[in-house]
Amino acid sequence: MNLPSQRGRGRRAPMADINVTPMVDVMLVLLIIFMVTAPLLTAGVPVNLPDSRAKALDQDQKPIEISIDNQGQVFVAKDLVGDAMLPDILSQLAAKADPAKPPQVFLRADTKLDYGKVMRVMGELNRAGLNRVALVTVSQDGN
Repeated sequence: MNLPSQRGRGRRAPMADINVTPMVDVMLVLLIIFMVTAPLLTAGVPVNLPDSRAKALDQDQKPIEISIDNQGQVFVAKDLVGDAMLPDILSQLAAKADPAKPPQVFLRADTKLDYGKVMRVMGELNRAGLNRVALVTVSQDGN
């Protein structure tokens, strides 16, 4: 508690306290905004991913996302790609990439999907030179 001192000619001492209440209020509002919007940023192709106990990967650059839905349709990022166009698109992505640091590819496949379809897409990735492939799953602890 600051009590004004009576030294000098009746002048008040300067107040040295900082009012942090407005800053805390702003930070709490920002926290709530980020908590609400963060799940919306991961929207993509709806895929029922399998469970896994593996830990998440560290990443240093934005990965290429390839999704295969339960009907076997292939999406690169969020764009639907036909089976005939997939090798060309993957070759273009590999050509754009830095040869010293190839891009990471996240492959998301539905659990009800045929294993052969996933292997065909992985074969096309390998043929295009995109060999850093990670299979995306949902961890059992919910992350």
